[in-house]
Amino acid sequence: MQLVVIKELLGHARIAVTVTVYAHVRLRLQRDAIGLLGLALRAPVNTRNRPDDGNEPPLCAAPVR
Repeated sequence: MQLVVIKELLGHARIAVTVTVYAHVRLRLQRDAIGLLGLALRAPVNTRNRPDDGNEPPLCAAPVR
């Protein structure tokens, strides 16, 4: 959500108030997203235990339109 929208919803006269109050929330959300991305990049996809039904492209393939 845009800070300007939050500012208007909360009735803050200045955007600086909104930024000061909610900056920590945005930083926390960014850290959480970075952490999840790091986990996804470190965790190998386990495809050995699943049978290949032919519906999934190979991991290195890009979708073609």
